[in-house]
Amino acid sequence: MLTVRSPAPLGMVPTFGFGDRLGLATLGHLDAWRASGGTIQPVFAQHSLCELVHSGRKATDAMRDTLAALTLGNFTGNWGADADHLHTPEDINTAASAGFTTFTLDAAAFVDRSADHLPVKEVDQKFLALKDDLHWADDYRGSLDIPELPAAVFDRTELRRAALKYGRGIAHAVKLAAHADRIVSKRRETYEIEVTFADAGGAVTPLEHYLIADQCLKSNIRLASLGLRWSPGLEPAVDFRGDLRQFENELTAHAAVARKLGPYKLCLHHGSDKFRLYEIFARVTRGLFHVKTAGTSYLEGLRVAARHERRLFRRVIDFARQQFDRARGSQEVSARLDQVPQAAAIPDDVKLEQLYLDEPAGRQILHVTFGFVLADAALGPMLHDVLAAHPETHRQVLSRHLGRHLEFLNRGLGENNKPARPKRSQKPAADQAV
Repeated sequence: MLTVRSPAPLGMVPTFGFGDRLGLATLGHLDAWRASGGTIQPVFAQHSLCELVHSGRKATDAMRDTLAALTLGNFTGNWGADADHLHTPEDINTAASAGFTTFTLDAAAFVDRSADHLPVKEVDQKFLALKDDLHWADDYRGSLDIPELPAAVFDRTELRRAALKYGRGIAHAVKLAAHADRIVSKRRETYEIEVTFADAGGAVTPLEHYLIADQCLKSNIRLASLGLRWSPGLEPAVDFRGDLRQFENELTAHAAVARKLGPYKLCLHHGSDKFRLYEIFARVTRGLFHVKTAGTSYLEGLRVAARHERRLFRRVIDFARQQFDRARGSQEVSARLDQVPQAAAIPDDVKLEQLYLDEPAGRQILHVTFGFVLADAALGPMLHDVLAAHPETHRQVLSRHLGRHLEFLNRGLGENNKPARPKRSQKPAADQAV
């Protein structure tokens, strides 16, 4: 019997995170990864602790489900396990105990967005009041010395504004990373860190990126990847709606900063279904990237319900519409309820699937309400049971859809950027590490 390896840090290779909110998607993810050729390394366990709560699962359950699926799928290659959106030392304890090896430290809540709009005089006053905590900031004055960014220079006001905005977030990430180091070192295990500001609101500038990354590295954080807030248009569950040229120009600048300070990878949070971006993201980062997905696998699970348990799918739609305004919160979401009919007004079940799973408005409505659906005492278990009863359909829709993600990313890698592949094992069912 083949033995599945324990998850491990994957380092500076291109990686792709497969979120699995119900614990039943890993075999479909594995099919997609195998069909892609295996150049991009898989993070088969990618879970935020708050998402697990919605489905009544624990971090240990998520790891157990992933290992069981990989064993069933005869997988023996390297794979990652990412505990996403960790906010507290207690979150790290939980993730480490479950066996996760990548800790994504979320510092977005500590960002002071008001700093962007302060008058210069107030910037100086506030900075001087906090100078004991931000004593490092003035050291960055001057040029960044990055050939691709000849005009990138920190003046005093811009530097202090950035330090005020991100200083507390950086300090929080450093504190959490030190805790992770103490906890994991006791277990004599290896690990890696991602620091993310992806949910902080407002795009991170290259100068701010430099400040964040350099402070993390100088604090000895094992920085494997950095999650930033990108251009407008990265809405959940749908393709990129922003300006492609602007995105590529901004990404080119950020990739130059990462090469100057790194190596570390740039992470595309909210990476589901961003087909217009994948080729650009892989090419411009030169393979130093990580992409995170989760909601798109949940939506493909709903597709199984649409095909095999239509009454349940209609119930989910009705419930999602009721919860939509609460669920959307402050997310960048353009969908409106009046853009798609109520389920009762659509007699054709095939058309119902198309409107709610293939069109942007319907997808967003179902995506942002996932937590309410999974936490519902009736709908959550019923959806789980439908997926468990139709594993082949579930695998097929996941493999097709996630396979498209990997296909577009592979196009961006190109032959020159792809890491060398070792020879395959003679055992046809086994997967070799890349």
